[in-house]
Amino acid sequence: MISVESYTGTAVAEHQVEIVERKGTGHPDYICDATMDAISVALCREYLREFGTILHHNIDKSLLAAGRVVKQFGGGRVVQPMEFTIGDRATFESGGKQVPVAEIAMDAARRWMRGNLRLVDPDEHLKFRVVLAPGSEELTDIFARPGALRAANDTSAAVGYYPLSATERTVLELERFLNGPQFKERWPESGEDIKVMGLRRGSELDLTVAMPLLAGRIKSERDYFERKEVIIIEMERFLADRAPFGRIGVHYNTLDAPGRGLGGVYLSLLGTSAEDADSGQVGRGNRVNGLISLNRPMGTEAAAGKNPVSHVGKIYNVLAHRMARLIHGSADGIREVYVLLLSRIGTPIDQPAMAAVQVLLEEGCSLEEVRRPATEICERELARIGDFCMELARGEHQIC
Repeated sequence: MISVESYTGTAVAEHQVEIVERKGTGHPDYICDATMDAISVALCREYLREFGTILHHNIDKSLLAAGRVVKQFGGGRVVQPMEFTIGDRATFESGGKQVPVAEIAMDAARRWMRGNLRLVDPDEHLKFRVVLAPGSEELTDIFARPGALRAANDTSAAVGYYPLSATERTVLELERFLNGPQFKERWPESGEDIKVMGLRRGSELDLTVAMPLLAGRIKSERDYFERKEVIIIEMERFLADRAPFGRIGVHYNTLDAPGRGLGGVYLSLLGTSAEDADSGQVGRGNRVNGLISLNRPMGTEAAAGKNPVSHVGKIYNVLAHRMARLIHGSADGIREVYVLLLSRIGTPIDQPAMAAVQVLLEEGCSLEEVRRPATEICERELARIGDFCMELARGEHQIC
């Protein structure tokens, strides 16, 4: 069932207060989401290679338990490695063929960490604990049933929206800038564990940024605060003249306290607070569009690591944002689009119990002008959902 209706709320940009958060590459929650999804992609590749189809798995439970380090100006050492628990369900055997699930999972996790965390050596700084097990008979049986498309393995709801507000874009772009290759080449003393919190009040935007500096590259307390001031200027330069804000304030590492030595600075040995301060879990980080936007409706599913062919907690969350983006571009006069998708367990994934489109229209634009293109887009995207699932299986869509 497809429903298209007018959205009766106020555009996010017109809210007096807007709050948006982004957890960056080295944040423990982001590490869990991105790593577990990398494991799902690796398993999909192996299942397709060995069996020609994607078998049952949900790699969506993990815990990154913080380790312990000793830091000092100029360096430090790891005292206790971080521990990464990889959990939930996977298919270990089919048709008499064994699948080395644990080895695939740990290899994918190590590759992601080597490719995204400059100072983390997954062999030296991490211990892996794999607690994956075979799935239940009923959920596994979904993958043995005939048909080109799988049945939904859960009754679940998802929501997507488009376009991003100026606040959302700014928060997202600032983190990507700070974790981008050019910034890291220019400021190699900056760590990957970045968190950006945006607070817009009217036309004024305040950004609170947490980003550690690397102990091995900071020689003293004075050196830390001198580099911190230069990095603030770099952020302000990046944010300059951004419409529609009348003022943008940047607050960087606000727990710092000059004169307190190591206790008054945000230093990291490895670039992530998981080294000694903060643990992480799947589902506590960004939504699938890369943001945590408190003014928007948000689903409760953790998309990362779920299988891409039957778990609607992944499929529908990403698809809802895609549909919203396509609908927004389909007709003039659409200010905002919200798409809600609801599955019913056991029903084919191309047949949601509800696909609800809510459109906020410009003055003078009628709902009838957008009803048909919105309906056609939903029908088209559901008709090609098999291709979309394979795109998810190859890791072609953002998950966090």
